[in-house]
Amino acid sequence: METQQPPEDNHEAARIYAALGLVGSRKRAEKPPRALSLIAASLRRSIRKNEKFIQTSTRKTTPTITDFHSSRAPSLTVQQYMERIDKYANCSPSCYVVAFLYIDRYLKRVGVRLTSLNVHRLLITAVMLAAKFMDDMFYDNAYYAVIGGLSIEEMNNLEVKLLFDMDFRLHVTVETFRRCCLKLEEEAAGGGNHGVKESQAATTISGYTCRSI
Repeated sequence: METQQPPEDNHEAARIYAALGLVGSRKRAEKPPRALSLIAASLRRSIRKNEKFIQTSTRKTTPTITDFHSSRAPSLTVQQYMERIDKYANCSPSCYVVAFLYIDRYLKRVGVRLTSLNVHRLLITAVMLAAKFMDDMFYDNAYYAVIGGLSIEEMNNLEVKLLFDMDFRLHVTVETFRRCCLKLEEEAAGGGNHGVKESQAATTISGYTCRSI
């Protein structure tokens, strides 16, 4: 039987959500929520760690190439790309946290490393799925394709690919969402555990592993 969270935990969660810019209404002209910058920073750390491991690894293995890999890294940084998505997609701020968790789930299930070659396509697809699952109103695939700089055919294919690779598990529990937000706050405060073993780099994002699926 599921038990209720203690009141103090609820208050702490509410404080964290507010600090991340996940509560209240926002106008399109407002700055992106703080969660967006923290997620972008977490993704950058993971990419640096993974690409350093790939470059220095003594094991010469052929890297796994997926539909999310591009032939070269886009000119936009992760932060710039997420800000572009936020500017035009107009999704609820919580979608970025859910998309972050979707990416983590994908990496664990498929066993690939997050790099500068696959992060952008994973982001646009994960945010689109999160918006469809979380928000009452959302844009269609053609619109997200324009935001992400993809063709509609690519966008459709990536959506189907991500859904199947996650086994269509789009639901995120309240506890998983709360723990993810707490982890982002800890990392922002310098208290996050970035010392993840390199063997785990393919299945975690900056030390956070999504366990409640």
